[in-house]
Amino acid sequence: MASPATSIPDTRLGLSSDEVQLLRQHQQIALSQAGGSSRAASAASSQGRLLLDPSSLQTLGYHFDRLMQAIQQRLQMLTQQTQISTQAQYDRAGSAIQVADAEIARFREILKQIDELEVEFDKVRRIREIVRSFRARVEALDRRIR
Repeated sequence: MASPATSIPDTRLGLSSDEVQLLRQHQQIALSQAGGSSRAASAASSQGRLLLDPSSLQTLGYHFDRLMQAIQQRLQMLTQQTQISTQAQYDRAGSAIQVADAEIARFREILKQIDELEVEFDKVRRIREIVRSFRARVEALDRRIR
């Protein structure tokens, strides 16, 4: 059993009950990973205390260092994946913009051709009216002559 000199009541740490539970859990994990017995940590925990001897604190410190390193590596990986995803989205958006720009240019060319055809249709209508007018004159002259 842990002596009062090597453990402290968990209420003196100023932590919430969830934080104390998490600290106990990590202390047991750290001791079991270090090859030591987590029996002392369990015994202290059952008494509402946490181990504070130098060896336990050092083991817990190493455990949290490894945990922080794992978190940092995960964060770096997620950051890298986010950057890759963002770049891919940017590239797709750029490609979509290029396609849209090309389609807009094609549409403008089609509208220009339609405008040109409308001008040509107007010319044909005017010529048709002129031809009808000439035909009417010719027919009128033909009737006069006959």
